[in-house]
Amino acid sequence: MTDTREIFDLRLARSAPDLWPMLAQLYGDHPDYPSLRDTLLADMRAAWKARPADLKTLDLQRDLEPDWFQRPDMLGYVFYIDRFAGNLAGVHDKLDYLESLGVTYVHLMPCLKPRPGDSDGGYSVMDYRRINPAYGTMGDLQTLSKALRKRGMSLCIDMVLNHTAKEHAWAKKARAGDAAHRDMYLFFDDDTLPKAYEQTLIEIFPDNAPGSFTHYPDIGKWVWTTFNEHQWDLNWANPRVFVEIARIMLFLANKGVDVLRLDAVAFMWKRMGTRCQSEPEVHMILRALRAVTRICAASVLHLEEAIVGPAEMLTYFGRGEHDGREGNLAYHNNLMVQFWSALATRDTGLMTHVLRTHFPENLTNATYATYIRCHDDIGWAITDEDAGALGFSGAAHRTYLSDFYEGTFEGSFARGALFQENPATGDKRISGTFASLAGLELAQANADPDQIETAVQRILLGNALIASYGGVPLIYMGDEIALTNDYGYLHVPEHSHDSRWIHRPRMDWDRLKRAQSDPDSPEGQVLRGTRHIYARRKATPQLHGAHACRIRDTGNPALFAFQRIAPANTLLCLFNFSQTWQHVPGHWLRDNGVSDFHDALSGGAVDLENDMFAMPPLGRVWLT
Repeated sequence: MTDTREIFDLRLARSAPDLWPMLAQLYGDHPDYPSLRDTLLADMRAAWKARPADLKTLDLQRDLEPDWFQRPDMLGYVFYIDRFAGNLAGVHDKLDYLESLGVTYVHLMPCLKPRPGDSDGGYSVMDYRRINPAYGTMGDLQTLSKALRKRGMSLCIDMVLNHTAKEHAWAKKARAGDAAHRDMYLFFDDDTLPKAYEQTLIEIFPDNAPGSFTHYPDIGKWVWTTFNEHQWDLNWANPRVFVEIARIMLFLANKGVDVLRLDAVAFMWKRMGTRCQSEPEVHMILRALRAVTRICAASVLHLEEAIVGPAEMLTYFGRGEHDGREGNLAYHNNLMVQFWSALATRDTGLMTHVLRTHFPENLTNATYATYIRCHDDIGWAITDEDAGALGFSGAAHRTYLSDFYEGTFEGSFARGALFQENPATGDKRISGTFASLAGLELAQANADPDQIETAVQRILLGNALIASYGGVPLIYMGDEIALTNDYGYLHVPEHSHDSRWIHRPRMDWDRLKRAQSDPDSPEGQVLRGTRHIYARRKATPQLHGAHACRIRDTGNPALFAFQRIAPANTLLCLFNFSQTWQHVPGHWLRDNGVSDFHDALSGGAVDLENDMFAMPPLGRVWLT
């Protein structure tokens, strides 16, 4: 019988081409590389030896079923622990609720120990091996991971790769003058090089953290701080950083983490004269880190967080030599942006063009994380080239969308908040909950039943879209009961400068009770509709993430369509983004694979009149 050491060696041999050649290209000329390579291998063997038996069994199961995360029963739920359930112990009490939604993937928003005070929502981590004490302990996380596995749920947590908090032990030693730890960050004796780099860098938080470097008079140094003064960028050109991060990833994997959401990966490699985003070395690093976990914790997935343009985003699945060897999941930011754009314009032309032109029908060993909103702001990732191809100005359209979703554009149904306007670039991003951006907040303020019904239908349209496009759909906490904006953040000193807290409300359990007791209320309709959509997704095999997604041009700007092409039969998914009835010729439906005119979403038959299919305002169907 094969022992565990032999299994490790077999997995090492399988993934060696993704590990050692990448590290040699990155670090082969570094004097410390040979010894650190040996250290890495020893750490990997130790992590495998320490891996709990039940997790080794899960590794084997997922090796045998590598498509487990692409299946249509996958549904994610994302929340801040304190705002959902108080602490990790409290999450246990809510698992029945998550199970009732059909959730199989639970993302705990940043839960590793952050710096005190402002921590960028938890992304300024001072200890990767400890849980935020306000939430519990690492033992509590391990207990929760076991409880989730018993229910068929996977656990996702955030692992920040670009930076640590300045209070991290490594940073403290660096600040104290320790040379080895200084080389783990990016220190400069004066501002000559920082000024040279900043010629091509893009400010991330221009309002409250301008620039990309911070001067510390007490040590007479400048430090690279892409995001905030308290977040020090790591020096990934140093192989020691790779080894230390790999150790932490394996530590977390052995605590039962199934998905590592790798945060801010685009910024990891620095090169003069560039944006210092998505440089080729970033993909070598991520491919090598993927190999490390595939060897030592084969059941673990990597979700790579890179909110960038289409061509750049696809590189995080691996393009060219890295194809299928890098990230398992990446956010489909463009699907989210195009949803909001089409809602505001009632025109899907740009959506059809972007998703058909820039995105492949299939991905290798990977799939999308699809979403309508997340914990972050919405940046309008619409290029001048794509807008120009359709005959309008990209800059003007981005401005229109910001004004529309802030609620300042005349006739807008949305209520949002401006986030980080950059006068130099004209970039204006938007914060707001799904329900408020979809019009429910304004509709309820107006006490207008028709507006309320329209807002509910927009929310369900979005859910039907992300449920069927392909990938793992993610529900952000509270969207299933149509939570609206929380303006209370303005009265919290550590939040008031950051409008993203407007869409990070506390879970309203009383609202959930009302939704359950009154299914005809707006929140009741959204809850019932959301549960229905994801139950139908689970029962529709064509929605497996490995099946091709082929965008179709309907010839009608109000309608967006794509085919999910499965071996048995094709599913045609059709969405009406307008607030008027639309008619689709029967011959177009038949030409696009519809044969028995059954709607997999409603579970009923579709009727044609005079060979025309009538779609109601904001209607959606999945036709077989």
